Amino acid sequence: MARRPASVLFACNRNAVRSPIAEAIAKRFYGSQMFVDSAGVLPGEPDALAIAVLAEIGIDLSRQRPKTLAEIESDAFDLVVTLTPEAQHRVMELTRTSAFEMEYWPTYDPAVGEGPRDALLDAYRLLRDDLIRRVHHRFGQPP
Repeated sequence: MARRPASVLFACNRNAVRSPIAEAIAKRFYGSQMFVDSAGVLPGEPDALAIAVLAEIGIDLSRQRPKTLAEIESDAFDLVVTLTPEAQHRVMELTRTSAFEMEYWPTYDPAVGEGPRDALLDAYRLLRDDLIRRVHHRFGQPP
């Protein structure tokens, strides 16, 4: 486990599924210890299934509005965690003018799945649970 930063930004493609889920999880467990935000490479829309799987564990994502990296001051973060290759590439460009640590956590996109709602929800739950494990592994035992 690396040291816990004072601020972390999670980044993905559209800030609709992966990065807002990671943000919500990190805020739930470490929100009193560090500032947490998320953003996407491109504009996105809220995702109903992401909202649903977080509600299952008592986290309300319904008020979250996707935002882009262009709307975020990336130099305000100690750590930027990218969850997609596109976000990794874009954030690497930002390191030319800003100083922050960067980590890449390759993460499956459940939004590309097809099938019945129950199967899609299972894919979103797998993502949620994987991000919970990764967040705890990276930031340590919650306070």
